[in-house]
Amino acid sequence: MSIDCRTRRHCDRKPLHRDEIFDSLIPHALSRNAELAARGLLYKKLPPLTLSADGRSVTLRERRGALRIEAGAASDAAAVNLDSDALSDLVQDWATTMGLAMTSRVKMTQGSFEHWIGWEPVFRALFDGRPVHEAGAITLVDRRGGALDLSRSFTLDDDHDEISHFLHQAGFLHLRGVFTEAEMAAVSADLDAALARARPDDGASWWAGDSKGVQQAVRVLFFHEQSAALADLLKDDRLGWLSRVTGDNFDGGSEGTGWMGAEGLIKPLDIKTGLSDLPWHKDCGQGRHSYYCNSLTIGISVTGADERSGALGVVPGSHRANVQTAGKDESLDLPSMKLVTHTGDLTVHCSDTLHRAYPPIERPRKVVYTGFRQALLAGDVLDEVPVEKQRAQRAQLTNVQERIAGAAAETR
Repeated sequence: MSIDCRTRRHCDRKPLHRDEIFDSLIPHALSRNAELAARGLLYKKLPPLTLSADGRSVTLRERRGALRIEAGAASDAAAVNLDSDALSDLVQDWATTMGLAMTSRVKMTQGSFEHWIGWEPVFRALFDGRPVHEAGAITLVDRRGGALDLSRSFTLDDDHDEISHFLHQAGFLHLRGVFTEAEMAAVSADLDAALARARPDDGASWWAGDSKGVQQAVRVLFFHEQSAALADLLKDDRLGWLSRVTGDNFDGGSEGTGWMGAEGLIKPLDIKTGLSDLPWHKDCGQGRHSYYCNSLTIGISVTGADERSGALGVVPGSHRANVQTAGKDESLDLPSMKLVTHTGDLTVHCSDTLHRAYPPIERPRKVVYTGFRQALLAGDVLDEVPVEKQRAQRAQLTNVQERIAGAAAETR
């Protein structure tokens, strides 16, 4: 079994010029997937889309059951302006519609921002041949063919084949009692100290504001470097066995494990601004699904999480659905649920599973996120990106709401 659904290699990605995209890449994609993309467009009831890049515009619209490309802008279309580099990243799945907005690389010039975000699964149908999800397309079944019990949780003593099957079907797991109260208390103390040391301009933390405008650190990046207690747990096989649970080879990262480091989070009360209580999203929501998915994201419950303290929300089966990666599409028929955890529990979700952080309303909670990534595909090579640049890009996400607002700004 495998959750590996990658279709692209890093080494095949290259800069594409606007004219190459408009005159060659898009027509070639239409020759293969015009009907598939149009079906998704009609299902989602989206308008045509005008793409304008460096002084040239084309419009994508449905005609007679197929997606077509037309020269020029259209008055009945949603419209965006972006440069050739951003367009190149979009058509190669290096950046999503939301990913471009989060990095101020696209601006809405006509229509609704929600339409731009809604076009994301249509682009994936066009360029990657992934059907846009339609109601009834996904069923969740147990190993005997019956309905999967989504309320089920597991312990380390349960059958690992049963755990693996559940994860493949639902895209998430809840594992009870993995770490002890004492172990979590040590991690909690380290997190408190790291949050106290954080500064808004340190490039290693995210900040959020409460109803009085007071800013506070809510996420410590690279937390594994600041917590000896956590560093020990990350090497423990109570966690490490999850790198083998899907049947994939999560290899190639730290010490050959594919480990992705760790971030420490606190979910305070009364947060009104900033990235603390994230809305519905996929971890590939900024882009690169076809290069990375599925990875595994693991949440270590430093404190428990329930209906009053901001439990994690998931949409079971959404890792198998080509839906928009930011926000919960109104056409999505898959129900959501909350994962109620206790101190020392783990949550696990696929990077393509739709999930969210509910805001706590009675008491805050703490959680550490880590995970595993897939090994590189045969013959693949990653571009060398300095560690400092990777960290800077991660830290900059603390202010993405302003950039999204800029992309969505309506024009006359």
